[in-house]
Amino acid sequence: MATGGNAIRGTRVGAGPMGEQDHGYHADRVAVSYWDAMGNETVRYFAAGIAEEEIPETIDSPHSGLPAGRDKENPPALAKSEPYKTHLAYVKERRTDEEAVQLLDEALEKLRERRGGV
Repeated sequence: MATGGNAIRGTRVGAGPMGEQDHGYHADRVAVSYWDAMGNETVRYFAAGIAEEEIPETIDSPHSGLPAGRDKENPPALAKSEPYKTHLAYVKERRTDEEAVQLLDEALEKLRERRGGV
């Protein structure tokens, strides 16, 4: 009876007669460089026989999380993020009382038209 570790010798992951060539580590590959807006370069490898159209134009950069493109001089632009708005900023954007009354009157008029002039 086996009591610890691997019960049968050679059953662990990676054990056996397979070498690196059987895993595909020596397959012909093509290196493609991507750059993000911060100037970070990321290299991805693709199979040598893959068509040029199948290689993506943009990826997400693992260095910055930004989109990265294949054109070094013109990488994808930084995403524009809206600044955090406080509650007071939303209050300032609210409509005036006159505009609110006008909107309510328009909505009520549309409902009356749909119901048949009740």
